Amino acid sequence: MYRVLIIDDEEPLREAIRILGDWKGLGVEEVLEATDGQMGLELIAKHQVDLVMVDMKMPAMSGAELLQVLERDYPDLPAIVISGYNDFEYTRQAIRSKVVDYLLKPINRHDLNAALRKAVDLLEARRVRESEFINRNITLNMSLPKLKEKMYLSIIDRSFRSQTNEAFLPLIGADDPDNRFAVVVLRMLNMEQVRSARFHSDVDLLHFAVANMLNEIAGEYFQAFSFASPRQDRELIVILTMKGAYQEDIVYRCLHQMNKALAALQDLLGIVAIAGIGTPCTGIMEIASSYETAKAAISGIDLLKLKGYSVTNTVVKPSKEIAPITGRIQLFRAALEAGNSTGAKSILSEDLRKWGSADFFTIGEADQTIARFIIMMNDMSLELGVPRDKLPIMEEHPIRFMHLSEDFVSFEQFSKLLDDALHFYLEQIRMTQTTFEIGDIKAYIDNRYYEDIKISMFADKYFLSREYIMKLFKQQFGCGIHEYVQRIRMDKAKELLDDPTLKIQDISERLGYKDKNYFSKAFRNYFSVSPTEYRAASKEG
Repeated sequence: MYRVLIIDDEEPLREAIRILGDWKGLGVEEVLEATDGQMGLELIAKHQVDLVMVDMKMPAMSGAELLQVLERDYPDLPAIVISGYNDFEYTRQAIRSKVVDYLLKPINRHDLNAALRKAVDLLEARRVRESEFINRNITLNMSLPKLKEKMYLSIIDRSFRSQTNEAFLPLIGADDPDNRFAVVVLRMLNMEQVRSARFHSDVDLLHFAVANMLNEIAGEYFQAFSFASPRQDRELIVILTMKGAYQEDIVYRCLHQMNKALAALQDLLGIVAIAGIGTPCTGIMEIASSYETAKAAISGIDLLKLKGYSVTNTVVKPSKEIAPITGRIQLFRAALEAGNSTGAKSILSEDLRKWGSADFFTIGEADQTIARFIIMMNDMSLELGVPRDKLPIMEEHPIRFMHLSEDFVSFEQFSKLLDDALHFYLEQIRMTQTTFEIGDIKAYIDNRYYEDIKISMFADKYFLSREYIMKLFKQQFGCGIHEYVQRIRMDKAKELLDDPTLKIQDISERLGYKDKNYFSKAFRNYFSVSPTEYRAASKEG
């Protein structure tokens, strides 16, 4: 609905306009009146006026003077000029002021409503444009954080193309040569616990709450923009922007503010977090290097000395004294193949004791140990017959696959995580071995020796590796599978050769040999005589 203001010193004209105007049909809810230009300006300032109708000849302030004021102070307010004088000067001012229409007295109904319709159509078109503009800006403002996040990530992974994205660089402060940047990587050590206890298992809501707190606290000295890492959902990346500061000052401020932020996260949300601060840089493209040093700093935090939250900008190299768990792979394999779960647990416990008594054991070493342990145990479990769909997938969340929490805020919790993971694998191997009997393969060969028997048949059927099946069969029966097949066939061949009614060709086919000559050769190699010689000797005997 619209509000119209009639500015004219002649009451009869104002009344005529009121009577002749199709206000309801035009969507006009209120018609105001002013007797002169000054009063008109007061009403415009006081009310939300959508359209003015201005008489060009008025005392005190003429219509032409009023139009000049409106053009200066209310450039978007449309006007319809009314005049009883067909004067060139009035017309020129009306054109200059971009009025909607110019009506001459006496006014008739048709011309008045045509001019009003023209003005209302202009107002409606303007409102549509403004609505579309507002909607576009709302959409842009809603997507702006995602756009900034995408830009930062492309710079961090070094896929950003300056020429293609040049127009967006001001969004992240890259257009200001005085800006300085630093990247902080924050890792929540007890995310699973907090997510389930406080955020109804909604990780997005948790990320949102943590990012808001980081932005607010860091914002005392920096422009801060925080977002969840796409590579690790327990990590957040914080981009800090500071204007014209020395590197030492940026580092000091980063350490101070992030310690303050992590203390608040622990006090308010119960989140135990650690943070690595990257090297400050002067150019936006250098934040890739800052991110890498931040990751290195967080990886170097000593798990053995960790007590609550921790912030560092120091990069610590891993200890050469810490032997990787994969160095014990042969011992693990021997224990698992022998079904010695106690031995496997003992090997892991020994490693944990060594790591726990070292000078330091870093977060990075803990992460690598877990990843290597899962890869090693996956491989060995597959070889021991555990179906692939019963084992975790490394590209996803292997720990969660085992229904374990990835949280560890101390070396003791890290040790328990490995113990629980080992228990998971031992249980999968135990369940597989109890459903498989190596005697099943022997029984199959005894009954179907004439088939083309391949070890891959049993590997596929029982989800076991070829090597494991062959080793287990030999341990149980004293010979390999191929050797056993040959023995059964040769024993059966002797039995069949004792029947004089059977031809050598028939016997060959019954034993699974398609070629009589190949059978004869195999028989000779096994008994040192040909089938014919064996049959002749049997007759003589």
